[in-house]
Amino acid sequence: MRTDLIRKTVLTAAGIAATAGGIAGPAIAAHAAPAERAGQVSTDRKPHGERELNVRYQAQPNFYYCGPAATRNALSVQGKEIDVDAMAKQMGTTEAGTDSINDITPVLNKETGKNNAYRSVEIRDNRADGKQTDKLRADIVRTIDDGRAVVANIAGTATDTDGVTHSFEGGHYISVIGYRDDGNTVTIADSANPEQASYRMSVDNLADWIATRGYATAS
Repeated sequence: MRTDLIRKTVLTAAGIAATAGGIAGPAIAAHAAPAERAGQVSTDRKPHGERELNVRYQAQPNFYYCGPAATRNALSVQGKEIDVDAMAKQMGTTEAGTDSINDITPVLNKETGKNNAYRSVEIRDNRADGKQTDKLRADIVRTIDDGRAVVANIAGTATDTDGVTHSFEGGHYISVIGYRDDGNTVTIADSANPEQASYRMSVDNLADWIATRGYATAS
């Protein structure tokens, strides 16, 4: 069921203009440092509450496939290879994008093989409060520890831990594939630009990036 709060998630012309390299070329393998081999998950927790999954990254093939591409990257950590065109069809993706996280979650469940493997969570406000941020942190840690990635619907501008800004005013989807410092910092796989395939961000910034939209997390 869609909600008014989880708005349309399309990388619009405005979003593209605000993001250098926002339109990716044909899907290519571009491996980020923490994500080199598909289907392999760290089995030992690293010091200071750190864990990352190995994703076989691909950039989105056009400006409106961020939903299918983020879902494909998320599922790759489970060793799954699903064609983005097939997922776009399941999600109802058009040149207007993929409507909401509620169109992503059923596909994650189907491809994971469990009807309740994932659920959608909304952050209803314009900015995330402490309780919503704490929940996001706990959801990410639990999902990553279970060997799965989180898919998030974001909009606006956020800054990563290197001080680089990432702007998607029209909306976008990303995968969260790892965490460190007990979930206070997260690792993102972003299909929009293979030159920025992976980056880290504070969970506080991510929560505000998701605000008014939602994310798919382990049930």
